[in-house]
Amino acid sequence: MNDSASASRGPIVETPRLRLRLHRLTDVDARSALTADPIAMQFVGGPQDRMENFNRILRYAGHWALLHHGLFLIEERASGQVAGEAGLGRFHRGLGPDFDDDPEAGWLLAAQAAGQGYATEAMRAAIAWHEQTFGPTRMVCIIDPNNLASLRVAGKLGFVPFRDAMFKGHDVILHERPPASPQRE
Repeated sequence: MNDSASASRGPIVETPRLRLRLHRLTDVDARSALTADPIAMQFVGGPQDRMENFNRILRYAGHWALLHHGLFLIEERASGQVAGEAGLGRFHRGLGPDFDDDPEAGWLLAAQAAGQGYATEAMRAAIAWHEQTFGPTRMVCIIDPNNLASLRVAGKLGFVPFRDAMFKGHDVILHERPPASPQRE
């Protein structure tokens, strides 16, 4: 799979420790390794096979092509290792206009990258890029009530719960972040 042309397209956002870039077709194996881990995937539908990962990367590319934003792949700057993905998209989950009409934040970390503050660091950078590009706007996210790590990250990013819901047969908490919400440490 040659995707050298796509490698130069799209924004690259850097933090002191991380590089956020668009997914490439050559990332299928790295994303497959990430999503094969039952620990990393326990709150987001379970492990995914290579075909699902290939199709996800195509959907992510479509997000960027049509909406000019989406999820970034997260790389550790020092090692170049894939640490996860993070960003804002439009997923139209059917949860109502108070959720589906706003950009939805999402993050997923590899098990070896968990507990290092990468989710917060990556999402702060993605939110800053999104607000710089599109202006301040309300943002939302969906979190399993048992996902304590993501609940902490959401709080640090200024997201607050606004309603409980069911998604694909599971209880979830819907969160919102007002435009230009302060970010806590």
